[in-house]
Amino acid sequence: MTNEQEIKEMVKEKYGAIARQSKEQNQSSCCGSTCGCSDVDFSVMAEDYKTLPGYVPDADLALGCGLPTEFAQIKPGDTVVDLGAGAGNDCFIARSIVGDQGRVIGLDMTEAMIEKARSNASRLGFTNVEFRLGDIDTMPIEEHTADVVVSNCVMNLVPDKKKAFSETFRILKPGGHFSISDIVLQGELSDELKKEAVLYAGCISGAVQKEEYLDIIRGAGFTNISVQKDRKVEIPNEILIHYMTLEQLREFKKNYVGIFSVTVYADRPKA
Repeated sequence: MTNEQEIKEMVKEKYGAIARQSKEQNQSSCCGSTCGCSDVDFSVMAEDYKTLPGYVPDADLALGCGLPTEFAQIKPGDTVVDLGAGAGNDCFIARSIVGDQGRVIGLDMTEAMIEKARSNASRLGFTNVEFRLGDIDTMPIEEHTADVVVSNCVMNLVPDKKKAFSETFRILKPGGHFSISDIVLQGELSDELKKEAVLYAGCISGAVQKEEYLDIIRGAGFTNISVQKDRKVEIPNEILIHYMTLEQLREFKKNYVGIFSVTVYADRPKA
């Protein structure tokens, strides 16, 4: 992975494969796609959506690491944009809140995911939910579109996070806000883990340090930044052993690297 385009193509390939699998297949295979370690469960990141209003099982591929729509303070009539919408899971949750007078836009760069999301929306008869193909760092969305932006375990996969959050700022209305769930680190991962493209697609080695992540958000112009939820992710030895020797695993556990799922809130100022 030597440049941004290579990273994007790798992520698109992996998530394209995921889109063609069922949730059960994704949960029983490494990083949600078949990649040589199907005996381990990579759904360790995901949280349970089943109790949330608007939940659509066919749209839940167990790819997230939080429940951003639960914290997003969405109101009836809002326009909501979901970054990295996948098969539409968070979009359909958001639609149940905004109602018929609201609007939901899902953005994803993977063609197979967009097809699956559009199929789900069409089958459900949703006319105020649309899905657009595009990158988060160059969104095909007009400025001042969204009252609320949500995203679930996607920003960490974007190589240029500064540009991604700058674009998020651009599409939000003045006075709008976001609630984004993502993976961040406290402490450095080994070079071996960072180089693993498969683990990158599984949301870990694309992550940055927590304070760096919050600094990027501040640098984009957001205010009132707060961490709404902070959950430590325990990676089982059965997964880690695929990416390091036994001795490296011992060192990893001895000098523990913190991997956390965080849900972050921030406002775009009204002025």
